[in-house]
Amino acid sequence: MADLLENEQTRKQLIEQLRTQAPTVKDTSAASQSTASGSVTDDSLPRRVADSTQYFLTKLLDDMGDATAAIGAMARGENIGGPGMADWKTTLINFALVIAATVIAFIVLRLLAARIFAFINHWAGQAPPATVRRRLAGPATLRKIAAVIAALIVDVIAIALAGAVGYAVAMSVAGPNASVGTFDSLFVNAFVAVEIAKALVRTVFATRFARLRLFEMRDEVATYWNAWLCRLVGIAGYGMLVIVPVITALFTAALGNLAGLLIMLGMYVYAIRVVWRNRTLIRERLVLRASVASTAFFATLLRLLARVWHVLAIIYFTVLLVVSQVDPVEALPFMARATLQSVVAIALGLLVSAILTAILSHPIRLSDDMRTRLPLLEARINSYVPATLKGLRFITLVVVLLFVLDGWHAFDLSAWVMSESGKATISVVVHIAIILLFAALAWTIIASIIESRLSGTGTRAPSAREKTLLALFRNAALIVIVTMTILILLSQIGINIGPLIAGAGVVGLAIGFGAQKLVQDIITGIFIQLENGMNVNDVVEAGGVFGTVEKMTIRSVGIRTMDGGYHLIPFSSVDVVANHMRDFSYHMGEYTIAHRENVDDAIEHMRAAFAELMQDEVLSPEILEEITIPGVTAINERGVTIRVLIKTTPGMQWAIQRGYNRLLKKHFNAAGIELPYPHTVVYFGQDKDGNAPAAQVDLGRKADRSSPPKGRAPAAGHTPRPLSRAKSGSEDVLGNELEQRVPDEDDQV
Repeated sequence: MADLLENEQTRKQLIEQLRTQAPTVKDTSAASQSTASGSVTDDSLPRRVADSTQYFLTKLLDDMGDATAAIGAMARGENIGGPGMADWKTTLINFALVIAATVIAFIVLRLLAARIFAFINHWAGQAPPATVRRRLAGPATLRKIAAVIAALIVDVIAIALAGAVGYAVAMSVAGPNASVGTFDSLFVNAFVAVEIAKALVRTVFATRFARLRLFEMRDEVATYWNAWLCRLVGIAGYGMLVIVPVITALFTAALGNLAGLLIMLGMYVYAIRVVWRNRTLIRERLVLRASVASTAFFATLLRLLARVWHVLAIIYFTVLLVVSQVDPVEALPFMARATLQSVVAIALGLLVSAILTAILSHPIRLSDDMRTRLPLLEARINSYVPATLKGLRFITLVVVLLFVLDGWHAFDLSAWVMSESGKATISVVVHIAIILLFAALAWTIIASIIESRLSGTGTRAPSAREKTLLALFRNAALIVIVTMTILILLSQIGINIGPLIAGAGVVGLAIGFGAQKLVQDIITGIFIQLENGMNVNDVVEAGGVFGTVEKMTIRSVGIRTMDGGYHLIPFSSVDVVANHMRDFSYHMGEYTIAHRENVDDAIEHMRAAFAELMQDEVLSPEILEEITIPGVTAINERGVTIRVLIKTTPGMQWAIQRGYNRLLKKHFNAAGIELPYPHTVVYFGQDKDGNAPAAQVDLGRKADRSSPPKGRAPAAGHTPRPLSRAKSGSEDVLGNELEQRVPDEDDQV
């Protein structure tokens, strides 16, 4: 130690090393003091950035001062070289030989590799077989991907061989018993690292071989960006890994740091200038590329990148400048590792997203037996694909973002995964995915079975009652599954659902007491459905309203009346349900004839009218039995009333009524049977002797009119017509009084 301190140069180097380690010592002592005092050290990202910035500025000022002193010493002719540099001329000559041998070997190997690149480029341009072409989607075929990877491997092999040549030359010039010089090993290592980085750049742009280019772009664009990036990589790599260490070894650390600062500042200004000048051009090209993207996900990412790409580039080069001055030794390795990890994470994320898109873009096909039993299951499963794809893409995006932050030391991914919070978060995500999977599976099976039955794809078409009950059960199952899923998910993310369930019970009890009418509606509706009291499209009379049932829920029924009015009736208001569409119906007609007519003759004509009705091709299939005429049901001041009963299919009683009334009127007209008018008694008065004045009545008969046969005088107001078959059809009277309605699945609640 005494000998080192006596030498001025070694003393200055020792001081430089102590200054380099000073921030670490200060941080350690500060941490120890804060721990001893009971406080917690602030290790957050803003605090680390502030400390690094402060250290960067302090070190920059110190280096500038030391560099000024060293330059002044050099101007005065003082020797400022490091220890062991007496033979620096020999070292520099050997260093130059290693550089020349490595560069010449690399040029020769690149010329040889160019032939291989040409062959691979030609192979990549060949069209794949038709069978293969049908299996591939998009411009990036497997053949092109294989060609790009093969070209990269060849390029890396050429770089490795050139590095091996340089290392062999370094060993030969060092002698049989000597080790490779520091400068020689620095250059060879820097050469391999920098040229591999350039090889990755050439993989993206491939200026000479367009088919080996990773992305489609014009040749002039590829040439421009390839030259710019390779220039940046070369300046930063060789400058920080070779030039700065050589200056530091030959002169002082302060001059080396100053040289590194100048190199990085020049590179930074040049890079920012190029980025800012091309910001609009790159934005337009990214937006154009997004307009032809295969999926909306990639299009959104490209549009977002088009807006912020120049900001990200400026931040990247700014971080590179700062890190290179804060820690010159580890700056470039850190940036290389962070950049490589970010690029690999993004590439893998895009690859996973593309694979998911390729897999899920094709519809899922079930077996023929499954499609026969559950024809709607396949369509329902395929309806989940877009949401599943979005969820998987979101998870992929989050994972890629975490890996990128971990690469830049903004987030310690491995420590977080091993921590309790990380394990808990991953466990929660997995549990949530499993819960959603089982919930979707349960709902898919239940809904597919119910909808398959409702669609009538089985051996027997569902009845109206089955449709109503199945629709109600489907909605009830959906409510139960959604409620249970939400409660389980809340419990998984750490929310105590015990008070929630207890509170829901109390609220339900309060609602039950305050909404007794609602409870009565629901209970009555359940029993009406179970007892098959009414179904959609039934013609019923409920709650004093007569019409067609349009909609039924578990609480109310919607009835459409003949005037078009829609009546919503709660089931608690329904005391009696009169269903006119159950099993069979009756046309019950009561027809009144005049007192002077013969009842037996009228009944015969009623049967004759029914016989003609049975000849109708449209109405006769709707009649179930022969006509029933119970007889005279009333004798009053208007006449004699005869009842008729005709049994029909459900809902066809009104059509039969219209058809029978038309035929009966025709037969009564032909037979001269009077349907009585209202009667009025005219009183002419009388004198006190009981004599009435004579009535002057002019019957208005013409002399040429013949008198009707005895007993066959026509009724007043009636015109006798011969009996003939009606020419008009009966389609105009077919159907119910009210129009039926086909409900859809949204009508059931």
